[in-house]
Amino acid sequence: MGFTLPGEDIAQRAKAGKKRPVAPRSFYRARTTGAGGHKARRRRLLVRSLFLLPAVLYLLALFLYPIIYNVFISVQRYSAVSFIQNSGQFNGLVNYRAVVNSASPTIGHVLINTLLFVGVSLVFQYGIGLALAVFFSRRFPANAFLRSLILIPWLLPPVVSGTILTFMFDTQSGLINRVLTGTGLVSHPVDWLSSPHMALVTVIIASIWIGIPFNMVLLYGGYQEIPRQLFEAARVDGAGPFRTFRYIAFPMLRNVSSVVVLLGIIYTLKAFDQIYVMTGGGPANGTQVLSTWSYVLSFTNLNFGQGAAVGNMLMAVSLVCALIYVRLYGRAGTLS
Repeated sequence: MGFTLPGEDIAQRAKAGKKRPVAPRSFYRARTTGAGGHKARRRRLLVRSLFLLPAVLYLLALFLYPIIYNVFISVQRYSAVSFIQNSGQFNGLVNYRAVVNSASPTIGHVLINTLLFVGVSLVFQYGIGLALAVFFSRRFPANAFLRSLILIPWLLPPVVSGTILTFMFDTQSGLINRVLTGTGLVSHPVDWLSSPHMALVTVIIASIWIGIPFNMVLLYGGYQEIPRQLFEAARVDGAGPFRTFRYIAFPMLRNVSSVVVLLGIIYTLKAFDQIYVMTGGGPANGTQVLSTWSYVLSFTNLNFGQGAAVGNMLMAVSLVCALIYVRLYGRAGTLS
């Protein structure tokens, strides 16, 4: 009998056409369905549950409980005294009727302001962000440095951004009016924050400035994932930059664009900090949106029941927008 190296016997048996014996499937099934298998499965389930437990507790404590508590307050007569004593009287839909029948501001005025604020902000945030993403996809000196500068509004806290923009848009000493009057574009300073109509335009400009970096970062990442061979093939076929973007880049960015728009709706609907710092919802409720109105009712008028009712309306509007968007996007994906 000769000496065989490890693996030589297997090679010889393979050449001879012999196969290694394989245990039947019932053997493995028995190992996984027996007492030991059940214990192993329970142990794996316990480990997975322990890893999920912090996330579940976080969602329950910081999301589900506040939502339920907010709904609970909205159907009660809940004032400052009720808040201190932690007791309120059930009044059904009285708070919702009071909000709908409010004379100043009216619910219609607040909803129009909210839709204008969200809609105009999203259009310009996405459009400018997409243009910057395409622009920075080209290689040129100081590309990374300029991209980092554009990220500054997104990195600053909204309160800080709102404070800076308040000084810039000040009627008498603001930088914007100084530039406009100094260059002769306007003959007298513009009332950016003291006019009800111009104040809404100003907070929309602030929202666009803050939201552009977020859109640019996500769209830039999606644009970089498009295969370069597609652009080269389009260039060989004689397609110009516009047709290349329209028929190649933009369709390839559809999934990223859906995420950007959906997150933009959520972030813009809940925008509160910069609006409250710049105008407080005024002047004359010119910039009052659902988020600021809920705060004013709760913490200025100390009517927590009506404030909670407006907060629930904000959640309902957010949910409706999300469902409509998901429905339309799902239908578009099915058709494509």
